[in-house]
Amino acid sequence: MDAPLIGSFSRSRSLSQRAHSLIPGGSHTYAKGDDQYPLLAPGFIARGRGCRVWDVDGNEFIEYGMGLRTVGLGHAHPAVIAAVREGLPLGSNFTRPSHLEAECAEQFLNLIDRAEMVKFSKDGSDATSGAVRLARAYTGRDLIALCADQPFFSVDDWFIGTTAMNAGVPDAVKQLSVLFPYGDLTAVEIMFDSRPNQIAAVILEAARDRDPPTGYLAALRALCHKHGALFILDEMITGFRWHNGGAQKYYDVEPDLSAFGKALGNGFAISALAGKREYMRLGGLDHTDRPRVFLLSTTHGAETHALMAAMATMDVYQQEPVIAHLFRQGERLRQGLDHSIARHGLANHVAILGKPCCLAYKTLGPDFQPSQAFRSLLLQETIKRGVLMPSLIVGYAHGDGDIDHTIEAVDAALDVYGRALSDGVEKHLVGRPSQIVYRAYNSP
Repeated sequence: MDAPLIGSFSRSRSLSQRAHSLIPGGSHTYAKGDDQYPLLAPGFIARGRGCRVWDVDGNEFIEYGMGLRTVGLGHAHPAVIAAVREGLPLGSNFTRPSHLEAECAEQFLNLIDRAEMVKFSKDGSDATSGAVRLARAYTGRDLIALCADQPFFSVDDWFIGTTAMNAGVPDAVKQLSVLFPYGDLTAVEIMFDSRPNQIAAVILEAARDRDPPTGYLAALRALCHKHGALFILDEMITGFRWHNGGAQKYYDVEPDLSAFGKALGNGFAISALAGKREYMRLGGLDHTDRPRVFLLSTTHGAETHALMAAMATMDVYQQEPVIAHLFRQGERLRQGLDHSIARHGLANHVAILGKPCCLAYKTLGPDFQPSQAFRSLLLQETIKRGVLMPSLIVGYAHGDGDIDHTIEAVDAALDVYGRALSDGVEKHLVGRPSQIVYRAYNSP
């Protein structure tokens, strides 16, 4: 990896034609689609280990945001793989619960100690949608308030109906979701006052690319309770990244319900809906004072190998300094990239955003506006140099050498970026720019 990659992606391109003929979009996750990357990009990954991946053409990359943030410890982490390998010969799914369901729940609640009950499922959308249903059942209300400044909560209609890509969502369902801006308590108060006794819950991520204003989360929670609504935290990204106990522990706030996933299984499919017993019990068998809630009931929700992966992952977080490593390496990466950006005189065009444990970047064109073309160019040039960085989110497997290589790759890419600002991005970008996911129509 000392020399830049040539960038031969012939096998990927051939496979892409087959994939698009068989799979809508060519992949099973929109964020992994061809439209999210420049033309000169790996199309299909063959294997990964640590923070490295190899595509089907044999090209090697340092990867960031691994597995859409699901792989926090690194690909094929030995402890996780050993646990899964031990469990697979014992069977993966039965007609009654596995003992692992109780053991994993106990371990999870020891970490996420502000919750009292948990139910596992397979993906984040299951968990957030379960929280929404529970809030509606508990309050007897229909409206859900979502943070407008955060990009994704669920594949289900209550969220997708708020995006530009809302075809297929009935208008009546769209009317059941309302939006509020992050950090603005006055706007939330107005939202509640204009819809008295209608809002079942407020859902948001505790933080994204900046910390919340001082006291904001606690005040928002109090505002929800004042108006009879539940306070839900989406911890898909912040969980197992901000703190072992989640952002709720990091920011010292107690949500009524919270949803976890992503890094919980280090790439294996498992998510969790957690919360206070008063609400979670409605999905159980013991209460008689309220109607039963069909909370989460997925055939594969408690596959034993996924539970074992989660338990092994949580063990590593409890026994090793994972979170400290993420903050340390992220800060090291940020400082190096900030230095390169300043050296190239590009501080008005490229910016590193977010907490060290969850970095992203912003790309602006000559007009100082966000530019997909310049984002694509930066991706293209770093890919050439062996770095795959749709984000700059580090994992436990990123060592000092990986960070150094990344800084060098971005530094070289910034040289091209600077020239493109002067003589036109189209002279440097091969093919079309990437596009945002939430668009009503595809481009011709």
